[in-house]
Amino acid sequence: MTAVHTHSMNQKVKERAELALNDDFLRNAVRFTTERLRNGKRVASEQHGNWEEWRERGRQIRLHTIAHLDYYLNLFVENARANGVHIHFADTAVDAVRITLDIAAHNQARSVVKSKSMVSEELHLNQALEGADIETIESDLGEYIIQLAGEAPSHIVIPAIHKNRYQIAELLSKEAGEELSADTTILAGFVRKKLREKFLDADIGMTGCNFAIAETGSMVLFENEGNARMVSTLPKTQITLMGMERIIPSWTDLEVMATLLPRSATGQKLTMYMSGISGPRRSQDADGPEEMHIIIVDNGRSLQLGNPEFQELLNCIRCGACLNACPVYRHIGGHAYGGTYSGPIGAVLTPALHGNIEEWNDIASASSLCGACYEACPVKIPLHDMLVYLRRRKVEAGKGDNLETAAMKGFASVVSSSKRFAAAIRLGQIAQKAVVRKGEITLKLGPLKGWNTYRVAPSLAKKSFRQHWNTLARELEQERKVMHPDILSRMETILADRRKGGMQHE
Repeated sequence: MTAVHTHSMNQKVKERAELALNDDFLRNAVRFTTERLRNGKRVASEQHGNWEEWRERGRQIRLHTIAHLDYYLNLFVENARANGVHIHFADTAVDAVRITLDIAAHNQARSVVKSKSMVSEELHLNQALEGADIETIESDLGEYIIQLAGEAPSHIVIPAIHKNRYQIAELLSKEAGEELSADTTILAGFVRKKLREKFLDADIGMTGCNFAIAETGSMVLFENEGNARMVSTLPKTQITLMGMERIIPSWTDLEVMATLLPRSATGQKLTMYMSGISGPRRSQDADGPEEMHIIIVDNGRSLQLGNPEFQELLNCIRCGACLNACPVYRHIGGHAYGGTYSGPIGAVLTPALHGNIEEWNDIASASSLCGACYEACPVKIPLHDMLVYLRRRKVEAGKGDNLETAAMKGFASVVSSSKRFAAAIRLGQIAQKAVVRKGEITLKLGPLKGWNTYRVAPSLAKKSFRQHWNTLARELEQERKVMHPDILSRMETILADRRKGGMQHE
């Protein structure tokens, strides 16, 4: 378990967010990069032309696949085994770690190089491997940087989004044993040289899986650095960690996903490398692993199957677009969410995978429910609705805040009566005079403290909408009285006809 994750477990999301909000550098770095990614996605989708049609096609593929997940998983497993792949099923994170360590022990492995695997972060696999005295190296540049920093990823696609080149230069200088310039070319050159040695010496190469093709038993990796190809080619043994939902039916469906994912993730039309792997090396192949294992991980995913509120969560293709669109993520970054997955998808996925245990029952509140995540999602997952469902579950489970519960009951009592509501508005208009300055309430006390620490609350209008409406209604009534009788009669006849027609239609 990384230092960041251990620390986060002892804090609530508000406390973690407070730390992030007071870190100006982090906020600027995250905002700068997410804006660049959002703009790239916008341009790429506009250039595509019929983006919404492809989003709907992607959604339909994912809905169909998850609805028939048992069939496609069985088909994938059958074909993969026919290709010479060893298939393992892991119900829990503990099972997945045990299977990995067993494979490593069987091969007497002393070193592992990894690429493109958020599932391994979910399982905290690096710590388990290191505990077994197996050197574990992340080969993707961003993952390598945060591994040196002892941190967890803060973004699904760009794990070191919260660091700049000077911080990275400091980390790499410690690793190099000499001071390295903050020039990105020099830093990348050092990492490339360092990792090349690791690729050649590694006993096991470990990857994730973007998509698994059921019709051929193949797995597909999307990447921009080429490291996944090295990891899946040079070591004698390959282990692929695959979430059980990563299946798609056919290579034809991959065309849709290969259009949606890179545009949504980074604004690219295509990733630099897309590798399709259909088993270990054959006699006629020039390279590839001699032995290939795929560990299909459940770890809470099957709990969502058949659940009308959360099954679509399994449609996610891990592009990170919802993070880039989320106004909350853009302010607090990924570590404030406390788990492996951050942003809107993390706010739903983490409680779902953990059964919404008490440790995570506050994370669904880290959202404004604006729906920007749904608009950004290439497969139209209604994450904003799911966040509401999680909040409801929290209250139904008796985990809600007592003060908030009392406040909502009071609010319900007030708004359920027009007289009580009008009285409350009048009382508020009078009471606010003590704290309003230039039309704003800046007081940092009680429930206003959290809001007014970073913004100001607007004052109540001098006249409410209802009060304005009453005045307008009287004015309209006066106009009606002076209106010519013929015009008035025709208007009433038209309105009567419309009402009659509406009732017949119903």
